[in-house]
Amino acid sequence: MKNYYLHSRTLITGGAGFLGSHLCERLVSEGHDVICLDNFFTGAKNNIAHLFNKPNFKMMRHDVSFPFYAEVDKIYNLACPASPVHYQHDPVQTTKTSVLGALNMLSLAKRVNARILQASTSEVYGDPDVHPQPESYWGKVNPIGKRSCYDEGKRCAETLFFDYYHQYALEIKVMRIFNTYGPRMHPHDGRVVSNFIVQALKAEDITIYGDGQQTRSFCYVDDLIEGMVRLMDSRADFIGPVNIGNPTEFTMLELAENVLRLVGSKSKLVFLPLPADDPKQRKPLIDLAQQELAWQPKVSLVDGLKETIAYFMRTLNV
Repeated sequence: MKNYYLHSRTLITGGAGFLGSHLCERLVSEGHDVICLDNFFTGAKNNIAHLFNKPNFKMMRHDVSFPFYAEVDKIYNLACPASPVHYQHDPVQTTKTSVLGALNMLSLAKRVNARILQASTSEVYGDPDVHPQPESYWGKVNPIGKRSCYDEGKRCAETLFFDYYHQYALEIKVMRIFNTYGPRMHPHDGRVVSNFIVQALKAEDITIYGDGQQTRSFCYVDDLIEGMVRLMDSRADFIGPVNIGNPTEFTMLELAENVLRLVGSKSKLVFLPLPADDPKQRKPLIDLAQQELAWQPKVSLVDGLKETIAYFMRTLNV
């Protein structure tokens, strides 16, 4: 039985992305040997440039829809564009990244006997009839809508992970990530936190879709990464899926008001039609994460927004 708490050889797909770069930083600082895999479709070298001189960090440009070979102990499979703007740009490639990427990483994990974690998403719940969403809820997803390439791609990836677990006894972990924000978000990824902050900093109109009463729960990136690492290092028979997110719920109007206040912006609110299949409520039930991982988020929305706003002020030079 491997000791997953010791320093390990770790592969992180999507390692130059928003979440991946924070995970790379965390594991490199702890002394793990990290291979960061990314094709830079949404990831950026700037996110991981500060790690290039670290002897235990290696960057490789690669698309996970093609096989990859390395001797590793752990695999974090994070590769996939996660915002509607990016994953709808090339929906076929998005599905290939989720499905073929999962197959390729699972095949690698099976070959080298590595433990593997799938970064799944709250999007597997679709526009839910159950609120808040427990892991036992199967979801309400449109299989032929504009968001389906991502939603169904991630659902299929979960299926593949569990098939490898049942058929090959592979050590898997599946986490369902809810809305996450923080430094290194892409300024033009179309996510609501980055949208509002960038618009407020540039004194542009704040675009709110629908009436602004739809809700989301926002988890700061440091809390999310802590949950991810705890899941990877948890006992072998706890495989998930497990929700990782902040259960404190905010309307889009409340988020916009917080951003405007913290930025000190005079931007006006503008209401636009709600996109197709956009969920009206999204809130994780995190009882399982609390019980099995002793995890719960610690960073408040206001404190997290302050850090995120400071990051965008530096990167946008405003």
